[in-house]
Amino acid sequence: MQANQSTELLFEISHAGRRCHRLSAADVPVKNVAALLPKEQIKDTPPPLPEVGEIDLIRHFVNLSKRNMSIDTNFYPLGSCTMKYNPKRHERLAALPGLANVHPLQLDASCQGMLRILWEMQSILGEIAGLDAVSLQPAAGAQGELTALLVAAAYFRDKGEQRTKVLIPDSAHGTNPASAAIAGFDTVDIKSNDKGIVDLADLNAKLDERTAVFMITNPNTLGLFDTQIAQITKLLHEKGALVYLDGANMNAIVGVTRPGDFGADMMHYNVHKTFTGPHGAGGPGSGPIAVRSFLAPFLPAPLVAKDGDQFRLDYDRPKSIGRVRSFFGNVGILLRGYFYIRTLGPDGLRAMTQNAVLNANYLLARINGGYEVPHGHRCMHEFVASARALKREKRISAMDIAKRLLDFGYHAPTVYFPLVVPEAIMIEPTETESKETLDAFADTLLRICDEDAECLHQAPHALDISRPDEIKAAKEPILRWKP
Repeated sequence: MQANQSTELLFEISHAGRRCHRLSAADVPVKNVAALLPKEQIKDTPPPLPEVGEIDLIRHFVNLSKRNMSIDTNFYPLGSCTMKYNPKRHERLAALPGLANVHPLQLDASCQGMLRILWEMQSILGEIAGLDAVSLQPAAGAQGELTALLVAAAYFRDKGEQRTKVLIPDSAHGTNPASAAIAGFDTVDIKSNDKGIVDLADLNAKLDERTAVFMITNPNTLGLFDTQIAQITKLLHEKGALVYLDGANMNAIVGVTRPGDFGADMMHYNVHKTFTGPHGAGGPGSGPIAVRSFLAPFLPAPLVAKDGDQFRLDYDRPKSIGRVRSFFGNVGILLRGYFYIRTLGPDGLRAMTQNAVLNANYLLARINGGYEVPHGHRCMHEFVASARALKREKRISAMDIAKRLLDFGYHAPTVYFPLVVPEAIMIEPTETESKETLDAFADTLLRICDEDAECLHQAPHALDISRPDEIKAAKEPILRWKP
């Protein structure tokens, strides 16, 4: 019987002497190459790589891909992560030779096209944010958070102020406290009130002259827009502190309102979320930051500058915090975001936001009743339902529901986050999904409510793996990189 190659490793289907591709002979004398390398790094034998033919290699990876879920094959309602469709037009444009083949060490004069795109992207992101200056360097949202906090720390050092605290609502993204700690700040938790937004009394009690930054995700992770935001930013500014807007949820407000207009001093974007770059599996990503003019001198260098009709990388920034990413940043994702923005234009971006909010509210209305929705009947781009009653009455948990959805071909929503909602199920449909898809998903969620609890405890049933020990897998990964 032929082995099932979808379950075997490449090493297990390897046979000595098989090849997918044969490289041409080196056109540089080997002795010269050897002379350029340290002797301790020159091996006598080749590395122990698997040896397979092309057809075996292709089948191996195609079979693996069939066991995975992706935005191209499945509805991906992953709350907080904005997993929306990546238009293939943007993939083609980003792969144009004049862009894909630019070398990061080229002289500025030889890559004016690329620099122009990056300069325009800086300008566009600043306009959408309502802020004055942008750095494209950060390679992910969390790195954008960290970069902005390092900018804030440099700003206060330059002013000679000793500010040590960062205030973070309990409805913020989980990376916010980590970013603040890495940047050298003490983190202080701010409670939410019974409406799921910032408790102003708690904020006032903890806000003082040692406060450097207030980090707020708005809309927050409950899918709620904090209508107190102007009052909040006024309180912070009166104390001389800065307001940071976690832009991970910009999909809910682009083209409708701007963080700078409601008082934010700095923010990050997730280009790979809001502007359709590929997302997931640890990267690639892009997390540019936008800031007010008085913070611009501290941004990472270089920025892209324009002199007349020429573009250049500006390194002459003596107060800069320095690089946070090599070269220009994660250009491939920036390009995809740029093409998306230019394709839609201002009206299209506003429609994107409106459709994202419409889809989320439609889905909320469809499942409300079968599931608890603790914070009302309206949301922004996402909402948090709860399986608390289902667990109490039928022994069906949020994890059971998430696992069972896999059997129906849906990626699971985010579960057990945010922590302020017990048995949380965080759902974000995005604007790219049709009403038919939303109806089918809602019907499935409601059907699962009525299924047998024991069946759900064993779900998923249709996949190769049902309930792995996820904590052990994360802490003790098994790596097999040997013949």
